[in-house]
Amino acid sequence: MILPTNFFDQNAIKVAKQLLGKVIRVKHNNIWLSATIIETEAYYTNDKASHGSLGYTEKRRALFMPPGTIYMYYARGKDSLNISVQGEGNAVLIKSAVLFIDANTPRNMLAVMQQLNPTQNSNIPRKLEKLCAGQTLLCKSLGLTVKRWNAKQFDSKKFYIDDVGYRPQKIIQTTRLGIPKGRDEDLPYRFIDYDKAKYCTYNPLTQHNDVLILNNFEEYL
Repeated sequence: MILPTNFFDQNAIKVAKQLLGKVIRVKHNNIWLSATIIETEAYYTNDKASHGSLGYTEKRRALFMPPGTIYMYYARGKDSLNISVQGEGNAVLIKSAVLFIDANTPRNMLAVMQQLNPTQNSNIPRKLEKLCAGQTLLCKSLGLTVKRWNAKQFDSKKFYIDDVGYRPQKIIQTTRLGIPKGRDEDLPYRFIDYDKAKYCTYNPLTQHNDVLILNNFEEYL
């Protein structure tokens, strides 16, 4: 089921939690690519780490558009995917994903994603579990770019997020990554599917981070 626009018209933390397990589907050169979201981060306008806190600009206008608007920007020169949510300037960052394969998956999908996101040694394809292990790797593997999708709406024929019925049994809640000191770096706004933690950007369970484990779906509605 394609997520309706009103799914995003909720509090950023709630959306960040509920996006775990949802599937990103992108049509790239007539081939559908897909990946399951396993890691997200929530951002609010009054949060010093957020782009929304910097105010409205043309580049950031998607943050101030209706919930469900795609907001893409360059993170260290590479594409990054966010979605606006309830409240102007609030958003959720899609941090990591894992490949999603079902009966409709094209046979050449994995090869296409590896071609989109090669290693420095082009003769050695990137490991499948590493294709979407990070916000910019995710976008590269799915062919998502700022130029193509920033400030746009989801399109059922080209790019959308799908609810396939999967719900994580446990969720890790911890601090976000790459937040400079003094920019609300201590806020626990990063969420990870517990069972997929080893495939996320950096596994907090192995790095002695402060974490909270939410034990069932009802706890994070």
